[in-house]
Amino acid sequence: MLYMIQGQDVPESLDARLAARPEHLARLQNLRDDGRLILAGPCPAIDSDDPGPAGFTGSLIVAEFPSLEAARAWADADPYVAAGVYARVDVRPFKQVF
Repeated sequence: MLYMIQGQDVPESLDARLAARPEHLARLQNLRDDGRLILAGPCPAIDSDDPGPAGFTGSLIVAEFPSLEAARAWADADPYVAAGVYARVDVRPFKQVF
């Protein structure tokens, strides 16, 4: 089943986000290589593809996992969590229509 993982950044998270980004992207690449990643990306803090120093307010990932518990465990192990980038992470089942 598909699950939506939505991380909400703490204020002023850009430096921590950039430092943890290579490990974060490597985990996403593994999901992609396994054919389980539907989409992933950050939410810019301003209306711009490149928000520069304004940074990001969070991230959204939609991927396939065997269960809600597996999706939560994967999200809990994200390098952004360990680095203190996210203030909160929501994991919910997702049904793709289009």
